[in-house]
Amino acid sequence: MRVLIQRAKNAAVTIDGTVKGQISHGLVILLGVCEGDTVQDADYLADKCVGLRIFTDENDKMNRSCADVGGELLIVSQFTLYGDCRKGKRPSFVRAARPETAIPLYEHFIERCRASGLPVATGTFGADMQVSLTNDGPVTIWMDTAEMRPQ
Repeated sequence: MRVLIQRAKNAAVTIDGTVKGQISHGLVILLGVCEGDTVQDADYLADKCVGLRIFTDENDKMNRSCADVGGELLIVSQFTLYGDCRKGKRPSFVRAARPETAIPLYEHFIERCRASGLPVATGTFGADMQVSLTNDGPVTIWMDTAEMRPQ
């Protein structure tokens, strides 16, 4: 499971001209699910995202989590995080999980984040979405559970 996290001053996801979800301050989390990912991967990554200390404190050090600053989460599914560009010029997405696997894990990830008490807005799995945000910093973090597992 992969996430691309962006610290945002504001963000919104729009589908067919209608705002589906928006936040005023917090994290935009683009989430990709891979074949073989598990509920444990979703739990681990959700907890990591919620507790990630990438907001600045009074000394301008990244030392506060989204909860510490009263932030919100905007979670958007994005299978293209598993685009493999090693061969040719068109990415291959064969490692991305099929919807019957990805949707339950995406929904579980969202519920795990909501259980933290943070306000959570979302896109719609599989929809053609437009995501807009003002990246704060800019701060952008990449995490992949395959790289975080003990060797």
